Amino acid sequence: MLSTFRDLPSSVWTVFAGTIVNRLGYLVTPFLVFFLASRGVTGTETSYVLGALGAGHLLGPALGGVLADRIGRRPTMLIGLLGASLAQGALFVAPGVWTMAAAALLISAAGALVGPASYAFMADAVDAERRQRAYALLGWGVNIGTAAAGVLGGFLAAQGYWLLFAVDVATMLVYAAVVATRLSEPPRGKRAAGAAEAASEVARDVTGDGARDGGGLGYGVVFRDRLALVLLPLLGLQLFVYSLTEVALPLAIQDSGLSPAVYGAMAAVNAILVVVLQPFVTARLAGLPQLPVQCAGSVLIAAGVALTGLADGVVGYTVSVVVWSLGEVAIAGIAAAVVANLAPEHARGRYQGAFGWTWGVARFAALTLGVTVYTGLGPAALWWTALAIGLLSAAATLALTGRVALRTAHALAA
Repeated sequence: MLSTFRDLPSSVWTVFAGTIVNRLGYLVTPFLVFFLASRGVTGTETSYVLGALGAGHLLGPALGGVLADRIGRRPTMLIGLLGASLAQGALFVAPGVWTMAAAALLISAAGALVGPASYAFMADAVDAERRQRAYALLGWGVNIGTAAAGVLGGFLAAQGYWLLFAVDVATMLVYAAVVATRLSEPPRGKRAAGAAEAASEVARDVTGDGARDGGGLGYGVVFRDRLALVLLPLLGLQLFVYSLTEVALPLAIQDSGLSPAVYGAMAAVNAILVVVLQPFVTARLAGLPQLPVQCAGSVLIAAGVALTGLADGVVGYTVSVVVWSLGEVAIAGIAAAVVANLAPEHARGRYQGAFGWTWGVARFAALTLGVTVYTGLGPAALWWTALAIGLLSAAATLALTGRVALRTAHALAA
């Protein structure tokens, strides 16, 4: 199984190992709805806390991308991990809804700093041809940790929610120690920036879609990239549909009268499928055009999410999880690799920040709009809407295959 990732450098494997440790403690967010209910927070008040959690994913990636390019990948990861661990403790002791919402905002904002920095770090560490496999390995690590966390979370929640917070904080601190002691900041400088800018100009001349920012550290380099401005919103729509598996699925399970342990079991089913299948599927699909595979997987995810509306017991939910999990396996690493290949070398942090911000918008929409549609218009409206969005966004993304392939070819040649 590991032969798929064998030629990746040791620094990528270090991030992979740290990610597993961190995700072993990813316990609070999946069980947040149940934790809030145990504190007497229900109905509209729950949406405030979930909305704050989603809002943090709008702030964190944008700041993380700039910091990754300005102060470095490693310091940004450390700031995010340490900040999120402190915020977890603040959420547990928060006395009311608004202080809970503030703590949730800090958790997601600080935690979201890590993604752009780690993804930019991995783009620095490997060439364009191997990036999809590097990001797929990172996703594999997420699911290895989640597989254990799903089972562990259900058990710990039954013993007391304070255990969820304690484990989450501990694993963040361990990952921070790994970053501090095992990772070295990749070399970057004016020479690298100049070479990257020149390569970007070549792509700009050939495709008309390239971007440059004259060496600045703002997001103008992304906003002037017309291809990125089309592609990122389409990926965001697909991420919105996927985010419903984290947001609306626990609501559906709760409305079916099932326990939090069932949601933990569903999370474990998803993670185990990805853990078992990811290396084989990545190896099989690595040679195929990336965007068609991305679109096919997104359609599977949308179909699986829509099937949640037909489920009313453990078997039905398991079937839906299996379907969208197969889609998740198919697309692993593709979106992040495509974004990395579009980016000039000196702006990789900001491109990954923009991608992370897109993910944040998707999660925020799922946490707010998704929950509002579910509770206001009914579950069926949400599931049918998710299916339609998934199908339409996949079709529109497929139409960009030629332009993305041309830009990626220049990244591979650089």
